[in-house]
Amino acid sequence: MRKLVISSLAGLTLLGACRNNDSRPDDALKNDLALAAQAQPYQAQQFVSPTEQQFGANGQPLQYAGAAPVYAAPAPVYRAPAPVYRAPAPRRSSSRSSSRSSSSGTYYPAPAPQRKVIKHTGRDAAIGAGAGAIIGAATSRDRLKGGLIGAAAGGLLGAVIGNNVDVQRP
Repeated sequence: MRKLVISSLAGLTLLGACRNNDSRPDDALKNDLALAAQAQPYQAQQFVSPTEQQFGANGQPLQYAGAAPVYAAPAPVYRAPAPVYRAPAPRRSSSRSSSRSSSSGTYYPAPAPQRKVIKHTGRDAAIGAGAGAIIGAATSRDRLKGGLIGAAAGGLLGAVIGNNVDVQRP
Protein backbone atom coordinates (compact mmCIF):
# COMPACT_ATOMS: atom_id res chain seq x y z
CA MET A 1 0.00 0.00 0.00
CA ARG A 2 2.80 2.35 0.91
CA LYS A 3 4.45 1.82 -2.50
CA LEU A 4 1.24 2.71 -4.25
CA VAL A 5 0.90 5.98 -2.36
CA ILE A 6 4.50 7.00 -3.05
CA SER A 7 4.25 6.19 -6.76
CA SER A 8 0.96 8.05 -7.12
CA LEU A 9 2.41 11.15 -5.39
CA ALA A 10 5.42 11.06 -7.71
CA GLY A 11 3.13 10.77 -10.72
CA LEU A 12 0.99 13.71 -9.61
CA THR A 13 4.10 15.84 -9.02
CA LEU A 14 5.38 15.02 -12.48
CA LEU A 15 2.01 15.77 -14.03
CA GLY A 16 1.75 19.08 -12.19
CA ALA A 17 5.20 20.15 -13.39
CA CYS A 18 4.26 19.51 -17.02
CA ARG A 19 0.77 21.01 -16.95
CA ASN A 20 1.64 24.65 -17.72
CA ASN A 21 4.22 23.81 -20.41
CA ASP A 22 3.87 26.07 -23.41
CA SER A 23 4.79 24.17 -26.56
CA ARG A 24 5.45 27.33 -28.59
CA PRO A 25 9.18 28.23 -28.97
CA ASP A 26 10.50 31.19 -27.12
CA ASP A 27 11.01 34.38 -29.15
CA ALA A 28 14.58 34.84 -27.88
CA LEU A 29 15.48 31.26 -28.84
CA LYS A 30 13.99 31.80 -32.29
CA ASN A 31 16.07 34.99 -32.72
CA ASP A 32 19.27 33.20 -31.62
CA LEU A 33 18.70 30.33 -34.05
CA ALA A 34 18.11 32.77 -36.92
CA LEU A 35 21.35 34.62 -36.14
CA ALA A 36 23.30 31.37 -35.92
CA ALA A 37 22.00 30.29 -39.33
CA GLN A 38 23.22 33.56 -40.87
CA ALA A 39 26.75 33.27 -39.47
CA GLN A 40 29.45 32.12 -41.88
CA PRO A 41 31.37 29.05 -40.76
CA TYR A 42 34.63 30.34 -42.30
CA GLN A 43 35.98 33.84 -41.84
CA ALA A 44 37.95 34.97 -44.88
CA GLN A 45 41.54 36.07 -44.36
CA GLN A 46 41.77 39.84 -44.36
CA PHE A 47 45.48 40.20 -45.16
CA VAL A 48 47.67 38.39 -47.66
CA SER A 49 51.42 38.89 -47.50
CA PRO A 50 53.42 39.67 -50.67
CA THR A 51 54.97 36.22 -50.48
CA GLU A 52 51.54 34.58 -50.51
CA GLN A 53 50.27 36.77 -53.36
CA GLN A 54 52.45 34.98 -55.90
CA PHE A 55 50.59 31.68 -55.32
CA GLY A 56 47.14 30.76 -56.58
CA ALA A 57 44.88 27.88 -55.65
CA ASN A 58 46.49 24.80 -54.13
CA GLY A 59 49.83 26.60 -53.79
CA GLN A 60 50.49 26.70 -57.54
CA PRO A 61 52.41 29.75 -58.84
CA LEU A 62 50.32 32.29 -60.74
CA GLN A 63 50.95 32.50 -64.49
CA TYR A 64 50.44 35.91 -66.05
CA ALA A 65 50.08 36.13 -69.82
CA GLY A 66 53.20 37.61 -71.40
CA ALA A 67 54.96 38.29 -68.12
CA ALA A 68 58.38 36.89 -67.39
CA PRO A 69 59.00 35.55 -63.91
CA VAL A 70 60.67 38.04 -61.63
CA TYR A 71 63.35 36.77 -59.28
CA ALA A 72 64.73 38.81 -56.44
CA ALA A 73 68.46 39.35 -56.51
CA PRO A 74 70.24 38.07 -53.42
CA ALA A 75 71.07 40.75 -50.91
CA PRO A 76 74.75 41.69 -50.79
CA VAL A 77 76.61 40.31 -47.81
CA TYR A 78 78.84 42.73 -45.95
CA ARG A 79 82.23 41.38 -45.05
CA ALA A 80 84.50 43.34 -42.77
CA PRO A 81 87.93 44.01 -44.23
CA ALA A 82 90.72 41.84 -42.95
CA PRO A 83 92.91 43.48 -40.29
CA VAL A 84 96.08 44.93 -41.70
CA TYR A 85 99.36 44.96 -39.79
CA ARG A 86 101.30 48.13 -40.29
CA ALA A 87 104.92 48.01 -39.37
CA PRO A 88 106.30 51.10 -37.68
CA ALA A 89 107.90 53.52 -40.10
CA PRO A 90 111.69 53.56 -40.02
CA ARG A 91 113.23 56.57 -38.33
CA ARG A 92 114.92 58.98 -40.62
CA SER A 93 117.81 60.94 -39.40
CA SER A 94 118.22 64.44 -40.60
CA SER A 95 121.20 66.73 -40.57
CA ARG A 96 119.30 69.23 -38.49
CA SER A 97 119.78 69.28 -34.78
CA SER A 98 116.06 69.52 -33.99
CA SER A 99 114.49 66.37 -32.71
CA ARG A 100 111.08 65.21 -33.71
CA SER A 101 109.14 62.19 -32.65
CA SER A 102 107.12 60.40 -35.27
CA SER A 103 104.40 57.82 -34.88
CA SER A 104 102.99 55.41 -37.41
CA GLY A 105 99.47 56.03 -36.09
CA THR A 106 98.62 52.42 -35.26
CA TYR A 107 97.51 51.31 -31.83
CA TYR A 108 97.99 47.78 -30.57
CA PRO A 109 96.34 47.27 -27.18
CA ALA A 110 97.88 44.88 -24.71
CA PRO A 111 96.08 41.56 -24.36
CA ALA A 112 93.67 41.28 -21.47
CA PRO A 113 95.24 39.70 -18.40
CA GLN A 114 94.26 36.08 -17.84
CA ARG A 115 92.39 35.52 -14.61
CA LYS A 116 93.25 32.38 -12.69
CA VAL A 117 90.33 30.08 -11.97
CA ILE A 118 90.32 28.41 -8.57
CA LYS A 119 88.58 25.02 -8.40
CA HIS A 120 87.93 23.08 -5.19
CA THR A 121 87.79 19.56 -6.62
CA GLY A 122 89.83 17.74 -3.97
CA ARG A 123 88.30 19.52 -1.01
CA ASP A 124 84.73 18.90 -2.17
CA ALA A 125 85.53 15.25 -3.02
CA ALA A 126 86.77 14.69 0.54
CA ILE A 127 83.69 16.37 2.01
CA GLY A 128 81.41 14.30 -0.24
CA ALA A 129 83.21 11.05 0.62
CA GLY A 130 82.89 11.73 4.34
CA ALA A 131 79.23 12.64 4.12
CA GLY A 132 78.51 9.66 1.83
CA ALA A 133 80.24 7.26 4.22
CA ILE A 134 78.21 8.51 7.17
CA ILE A 135 74.90 8.36 5.27
CA GLY A 136 75.73 4.96 3.74
CA ALA A 137 76.66 3.44 7.10
CA ALA A 138 73.56 4.86 8.78
CA THR A 139 71.07 3.67 6.18
CA SER A 140 72.47 0.24 5.28
CA ARG A 141 72.10 -3.08 7.11
CA ASP A 142 75.76 -3.92 6.48
CA ARG A 143 77.49 -0.84 7.87
CA LEU A 144 80.91 -1.50 6.27
CA LYS A 145 79.55 -2.16 2.80
CA GLY A 146 77.11 0.79 3.00
CA GLY A 147 79.88 3.09 4.25
CA LEU A 148 82.21 2.12 1.39
CA ILE A 149 79.53 2.53 -1.28
CA GLY A 150 78.41 5.84 0.23
CA ALA A 151 82.01 7.10 0.39
CA ALA A 152 82.61 6.21 -3.27
CA ALA A 153 79.38 7.79 -4.47
CA GLY A 154 79.79 10.87 -2.27
CA GLY A 155 83.42 11.33 -3.31
CA LEU A 156 82.50 11.13 -7.00
CA LEU A 157 79.60 13.54 -6.61
CA GLY A 158 81.72 15.92 -4.52
CA ALA A 159 84.49 15.92 -7.14
CA VAL A 160 82.03 16.77 -9.91
CA ILE A 161 80.51 19.59 -7.89
CA GLY A 162 83.95 20.92 -6.88
CA ASN A 163 85.18 20.92 -10.46
CA ASN A 164 82.11 22.42 -12.14
CA VAL A 165 80.04 24.29 -9.58
CA ASP A 166 82.32 25.46 -6.78
CA VAL A 167 84.63 27.61 -8.93
CA GLN A 168 86.05 31.01 -7.93
CA ARG A 169 87.19 33.62 -10.42
CA PRO A 170 89.08 36.36 -8.56
